[in-house]
Amino acid sequence: MDPRNRENDGAGLLTDPVRNPQSAPPHTRTKRAFILLLLTLVLPGSAQVVAGNRRLGRRALQVTFTVWALVLAALVLAMTNRIMLVNLVTNGWTSFALMVVLGLLAVGWALLFLNTLRIIRPPLLERRMRPVIAGLLALLVVGTSGGLAYSAYMLNVGRHAVGSIFASGPSLDPVDGRYNFMLMGGDAGEDRTGLRPDSMSVISVDAKTGKSITFSLPRNFQNAPFPADSPLAEVYPDGYNCGDECILNSLYQTVMENYPDLYPGSADPGAEAMMDAASGILDLEVQAYVIVDMEGFSKLIDAMGGITINVGGWVPITAGEIPGTNRHYPPDGWIAPGTQKMDGYTALWYARSREFVTDYHRIARQQCVQQAMVAQLDPATLLTRFQAIASAGEQIVKTDLPQDQLGSFLDLALKAKGQPMERLTIGPPDFGTAADNFVTYPDFDQIHARVAGMISGQAAEPEPAAPAEAPAEEAPAEETPAEDSGASAPETGTDTGADIGTETGELAEPGASAAEQPEITQEYLQYLAEIQDDATLGTLLSNNGNCSPG
Repeated sequence: MDPRNRENDGAGLLTDPVRNPQSAPPHTRTKRAFILLLLTLVLPGSAQVVAGNRRLGRRALQVTFTVWALVLAALVLAMTNRIMLVNLVTNGWTSFALMVVLGLLAVGWALLFLNTLRIIRPPLLERRMRPVIAGLLALLVVGTSGGLAYSAYMLNVGRHAVGSIFASGPSLDPVDGRYNFMLMGGDAGEDRTGLRPDSMSVISVDAKTGKSITFSLPRNFQNAPFPADSPLAEVYPDGYNCGDECILNSLYQTVMENYPDLYPGSADPGAEAMMDAASGILDLEVQAYVIVDMEGFSKLIDAMGGITINVGGWVPITAGEIPGTNRHYPPDGWIAPGTQKMDGYTALWYARSREFVTDYHRIARQQCVQQAMVAQLDPATLLTRFQAIASAGEQIVKTDLPQDQLGSFLDLALKAKGQPMERLTIGPPDFGTAADNFVTYPDFDQIHARVAGMISGQAAEPEPAAPAEAPAEEAPAEETPAEDSGASAPETGTDTGADIGTETGELAEPGASAAEQPEITQEYLQYLAEIQDDATLGTLLSNNGNCSPG
């Protein structure tokens, strides 16, 4: 080769503005700085290969391409087998490894940006461009390394929440193609002995389609039978039938106090007993339970940012109990009809209140709250509020669902969001009326037939409810402590399906013209509560179970 050519080649390298910016004009140096930052953002390591330490750049590019390959593999897995992907992310060991990798990537990317700043050589830039490049670099580091570090932190939060809430046990197999879970809302206040599940329902989910049915169980249901393989079948061969003391929601504490040894090795014998009772009532094999602490329930709703519900009729926020009586003070407030965005406190009382009406009105509202939570816990809410939701769930939720099967259950939940959830109350208005005491003397053949019919998709039409108003129903005195939203006086009202009153706030009185109908306002309802006119209130509030998710 001609020596002159070698000299020219060397001169070209010395004047190359990419590796030797000192020989370039100011605008070229500025352009070079922006390009190097962009390269580090889009393809970490490429800036070093182009203008810096090539060995460092090649190693960084190897990591970059490996990460991109893993991301593409995760996207393919999400489209082809998202259950496996969720199981990998929620598994204790793999989630820990992923958290460590995210942390290392965050540190490595930040170091590459700092190395890129060294390659840019800020002293060579125009004075006015130096703070611009420094500020842009800081923003890119926060957006990239900071985002990865925050993802690692959130993954750690999720790991702790999953490990705290879910059990470590064998996976569940569907029974006749369905998963059956028992959901209980438990109250364990300071003035109560143990936990009392006042809200009880069984959610049956098709294992393939995610189509769900909620079977609500009244708290005062009696004579619950137990399956033949239940240890309680020997203790109560004729069912849980000792009268008012044996209403369904007392079973939990009865077993915890008297028969915990019947469920050896169980972390929660009371919950196991409740599942056995629900299995006998519905003729379904209930496989797992979820207990939600109702006192902490409001935290979960607040963590979600609230829920939207079409309220139906007026709902009282029950005040404390008057000492020495079975009555409560006038309500602390009222939840008005119409579509409302509820915070945790309001949603809790909307689900708990049964003052002046029956327990079946409350069951209907609880079903609406459950449906609203499922419908409104979308991916955007979950991502933006994940830490608060995970923290609230860790404090208030207890379950025996296996952690290793979380992926399949989340997949079912996503499928369930796209279709309506059917509902059936094992009591009025779906079975009899409050007048015929169906929940005291239940017809289990009728219950089993209706449940089987709904599951098979061939449910029979419900029997028409009697038009007559239901007589007063009163819970046992020991079941209405001060902070409970139970009826403070004999409960009045018709079925939850009754349509007395309208969302416009007017009471439809037979024979009265629209001008003569009194307007239903919060002040008017509070006045009736103060003069203890429970009969009128029971009529005015009898539509407060006519709700739906907003």
